[in-house]
Amino acid sequence: MNRRYRKTLIAGNWKMNKTASETKAFADELKTMLPKAKWCDILICAPFINIPAAQKAFKDCRVQVGAENLHFEASGAYTGEVSAAMLKDLGVKYVIIGHSERRQYWNDDDIIVNKKAKAAIEAGLYPIICVGESLEQRELGITKELIDLQVKTALAGIPAEKMRHVVIAYEPVWAIGTGRTATPEQANEVNCEIRTVIRKLYGARVARSVTILYGGSMNDKNAYELLAQPDIDGGLIGGAALKPGAFTTIINAANQE
Repeated sequence: MNRRYRKTLIAGNWKMNKTASETKAFADELKTMLPKAKWCDILICAPFINIPAAQKAFKDCRVQVGAENLHFEASGAYTGEVSAAMLKDLGVKYVIIGHSERRQYWNDDDIIVNKKAKAAIEAGLYPIICVGESLEQRELGITKELIDLQVKTALAGIPAEKMRHVVIAYEPVWAIGTGRTATPEQANEVNCEIRTVIRKLYGARVARSVTILYGGSMNDKNAYELLAQPDIDGGLIGGAALKPGAFTTIINAANQE
């Protein structure tokens, strides 16, 4: 982490988990554990239907509530989808875009990710753009090339002055839900590559200001080592974000000196 130039963010991605009542119970427990240090921003990205309940449950603490996805069109005949304007109207600030599960199960390719990122920014939202490689791609030795392509495509058409609203999350598909985790050095190496791509696109000042998260099964056991790396500015947390105790441990790790 480098707090001199950029913010630290711990973002929980609940995926398709927790009812509204379970959301309140989680918030009540988490609020008793939250550390007093305020060196990192805290975010819970909840299922669409739970966003109002989460906002109500967290209204008296510093946990922000975000969304897990959006559609790139402003409105129309897209049954079951949610627009950026709808999220903005709810008071949402952050939205996850291009998560590996969206890419795998709903065919969110790089072009769609770019459309969603631009829609979010145009609405005044902060996109958390996910990039990452599969195990096969890593073993083929094309991680760098793939990450470069994903980042360049995702950011196409986004002006430099809007990059302060963008968060990137490195999300190695091979380390999500598999029990495998990138070493701190492996994770930092890819995050550093992402920052290099941003520097080539926008210059050094923009590159050092962009928050880049690690999203490959960060948990309460490995968070301290991962977050000690210079180019890992926080985490996009899956399973551990469903457990108040584990999530608090990760937040504490982000507050380390």
